[in-house]
Formats: sequence, structure tokens, C-alpha cells
Amino acid sequence: MNKLEAFGHVAALAIRGDLVFPTSVNAALRVQLALDDPDCPMEDAIKLVLAEPQLAARTVSLSNSAMFNRTGGPDITNVRNAIMRVGYHNLYALAAAMVVRAFGSKIVDPELRAKAEQLWQHTIHVACLSRIIAREVTGVNPDTALFAAIVHEVGSFYLLSRADEFPGLLEPDPENWQTASEEIITREVLKKLGIPSEVAEAIESLRGGMLQIPPDTLLDTLLLANHFARVPSPLANPETQQAPHEDSVMDLFIDAEKRAEMLEEAEADASAMNAALLV
Repeated sequence: MNKLEAFGHVAALAIRGDLVFPTSVNAALRVQLALDDPDCPMEDAIKLVLAEPQLAARTVSLSNSAMFNRTGGPDITNVRNAIMRVGYHNLYALAAAMVVRAFGSKIVDPELRAKAEQLWQHTIHVACLSRIIAREVTGVNPDTALFAAIVHEVGSFYLLSRADEFPGLLEPDPENWQTASEEIITREVLKKLGIPSEVAEAIESLRGGMLQIPPDTLLDTLLLANHFARVPSPLANPETQQAPHEDSVMDLFIDAEKRAEMLEEAEADASAMNAALLV
């Protein structure tokens, strides 16, 4: 099966709703969907998190990281206080990160696992940078930007998770015939995961998206973060990728000094998030 055939087959399955998710994704999804309700009582949130030991440990770890404890407060040792410090929105993003990360857990091929790991590092760097860009540049809700960036490559993670079964899926494709299939797969995975429409629309518009002047949308935030992220996606085609706008235009909103500060902060936050998710 060549690349085009493999993409066509996986896309056809996706359209029918026949998406294959790792078992661990379903558990994290239950937590994520419950936390999507802003009126979810604290006691219910605590029970949900405690029911997933990995999520509980990671929530406490993340609450003690520099990302959420910049003032050097005392370490938190329980889920209740961890949720209060991290907040529902970031707990929701953490559950989503577990979902995304789980797609790489079933990959057997060492080369594919390496790609999945690089894609994860790319995702984390884009997520942390998106949060800062939202705060400093675009004015978008930083929590929404963090969440959107964490799930923005979920379609690619899904493809990597199926590549063991369809060896032609990731073969070089200089004519980019698979673009439409990639878009279909991403859209169906986002739908299956219950990603809010605002976030899904921004993610689906990333391919070929152009920066607004001035940048003030979620899409602009993701475009800038992807452009400046220090870790590239291993699945990106450099021949077809383009900057969201000329660098000279982007410098009007993020000059070299500010960009360096933002990248340094994002690097520190990415390390903190990685450490929390490896608990």
C-alpha cells in the first residue's frame, strides 16, 4: 500500500467514525469531558482526578512547577490545593495532554516512536509559547491558547499511531497528494475528542493560514507560536511550509528582544510541563 492509498483508507475509516484510540485515551477523555463544564463542583473534580492516579500525580507536580508557582510558595502535597492553584482550564489542558501523549504509547517501530517524541516536544514548546503570545501579543485567553496548542497536532499523532499498520503512510510525498486526507483525519479526530468549535476551527485553519495585522485571534496565536517554536514538527514539509507573514512585519509586534524573552520563558515552562507529564 503506497502513501496515497494508506491516507485514503485511514481517511475513509475516519469519515465513518472508525477511529482507533488507545485504551488510556478513553480514561483521560472522561476526565476531560467532565472538566469541560465550568460549573463542575470542586469535589467532583477532585474525585475525577483521584480516579486517575497518573493525572493526580501530574496535577500536583505541575502545581509545584515554576510555571504555576513563580512566587516560590510552599510545595503543594494534595490534589485539592493543586487544582486550586492550577485552575480548571489548565487541568483540562493537562488531561488533553495525556490524551495526546497516549497516542504515542502504542507505537512499536523505533523510528516512529522517535518522530512521536519529537512531535510531542514540538507540541509542548508551541503550547507554552502560545500561552505567552496570547498574554503579551494577541490578547486571546491564555488558557484557551495553551489548550488549543496542546491539541493542535492531534491529527498527526493519530497518523503516527496508525503508521505501524499502514507502512506507506509516512513515505515521502513530494506532490503532497495527502493534504485533503490529512485535513479530513484531523477534523474527525478533533470531533471525536469533543474539541470546542472555536479551537477546532483555528486548528483546521493552520495549514496555509496567514497572520492578521495586528494579530489578535487564536489562529494568529497558533501561527506565531508554530513559527517561533524552537522544536519543529518532524512531519512538516519544509518545501511547502511558509511563514505566516514576513519577518519584518512580525517584528512590529514581537521585536528581537521581546522574542528572546518569550522564548526563554517558554523554554522554562516546557521543561516544567515535561517534568510534570513524566511523573
